[in-house]
Amino acid sequence: MAKDIAKTHKEWEKPLLELEDTIAKLREAARREADPVKQANYIEKAETYQEQCNRYVKLMYSNLGDWEKVLVARAEKRPYTLDYIQSIFNGFIELQGDRNGFNDNAIVGGPAEFNGRPVIVLGHQKGRNIQDRQMRNFGMAKPEGYRKAIRLFEMAERFRMPVISFVDTPAADPGVESESRGISEAIAAAMLKMFQLTVPTVSVIIGEGGSGGAIGIAVSNRVLMLEHAVYSVIPPEGCAAILWRAPERAPEAAEALQITAKSALSLGIIDEIVSEPEGAAHRDPAGASDLIKEAVVRHLDELLKLSPAELHADRHAKFRKLGKFAETL
Repeated sequence: MAKDIAKTHKEWEKPLLELEDTIAKLREAARREADPVKQANYIEKAETYQEQCNRYVKLMYSNLGDWEKVLVARAEKRPYTLDYIQSIFNGFIELQGDRNGFNDNAIVGGPAEFNGRPVIVLGHQKGRNIQDRQMRNFGMAKPEGYRKAIRLFEMAERFRMPVISFVDTPAADPGVESESRGISEAIAAAMLKMFQLTVPTVSVIIGEGGSGGAIGIAVSNRVLMLEHAVYSVIPPEGCAAILWRAPERAPEAAEALQITAKSALSLGIIDEIVSEPEGAAHRDPAGASDLIKEAVVRHLDELLKLSPAELHADRHAKFRKLGKFAETL
């Protein structure tokens, strides 16, 4: 692969960011200018550049490749779980701890009100700055995170509350401490608990859906995925390192992994692609929240018509039919 390919969303979007910076400077100059003629000139230039910027955004985000989708899913300003909870839910009360002596800030959750109905909401949470990222472990949950999720699932079952989960993690924590405390068992137990639930469950992949770290809270009756999110068994860099011992071949791995929402839908892994505002969710978080809420309300209303036994059977049937077997002679 080309060595100059962007490694971050900020690098990839650099020309657009420079254009937006120019527009901001022109608008500020117009605000400070006392001369009406010069002020009008600044405004006219800003509007011209804004039209160019709008066309550029539309062009960039209508032709994203697999690797570009990964970069957008990792965008620094992309809304995280707590952003969507604040926008879509009311009365959220965050519960902490797994009742085994640990707490994991990479997974947040608790009871809330959604569209006038009490629910349990949870999801991965990344950080905005280096301190927050370290506290959240970059959204990579440890065993206690999944045991916290199990506690929330049990609460949902006990009080007959639907479960809504937001998935956004590169993977579960791969550290020695997590391995020693049973990360694999914790993920498996969370998946099993979700399979056992008899209340409606809806998951939304909002950014990165990586490996078992994602599926641990995504075994739901309905799995939705934002247009520019990604969902994969392994991050592209990890795949490239294993297959070719060359992490820089991540863009090639991203294409091979069929990591996009379009691929996931065609394979039957997800149930719906939720459109994002023009220029992706990080450019219009409020618009993205509205689109997610509309989709979740629609699917939840359908699921609420089913009996507990039907919900349980529906979830099992959904995941049992995943995958295809092809026999060649």
